[in-house]
Amino acid sequence: MGINQRVSLRKFIDDIRRWVDDDRSDEWIASALGTSSSSVQSFRSRNSIYRRTSGGALPEIGDHSSYEGVLEEGPGLWFDPQVVEDERWMKNWSKANDVDIHVTASRIYIIKHDPDAPV
Repeated sequence: MGINQRVSLRKFIDDIRRWVDDDRSDEWIASALGTSSSSVQSFRSRNSIYRRTSGGALPEIGDHSSYEGVLEEGPGLWFDPQVVEDERWMKNWSKANDVDIHVTASRIYIIKHDPDAPV
């Protein structure tokens, strides 16, 4: 199928919902499905698929880093012990006691808990 051709998006509704929840752009979704971004936007509008604009959005993360980790059975997360040698880890995480967890289809975000942040 050629790019920007008219394709039926109905069979991709679950994927489109997930991608919108993962904050993928209409352009990204259109590229993945071989259609135009305006078709994706119209489809989202007709099917009440909207982007979250407040409350559920992740905070802006400036200088962020990825660390390899392992999820364990039950409530647990394990990081490579070498992470404590990372300067950014020491600066941003060494004193963190509480965290908020945000899960998307492709990533898990661990953010220092801010008790003063709006819910």
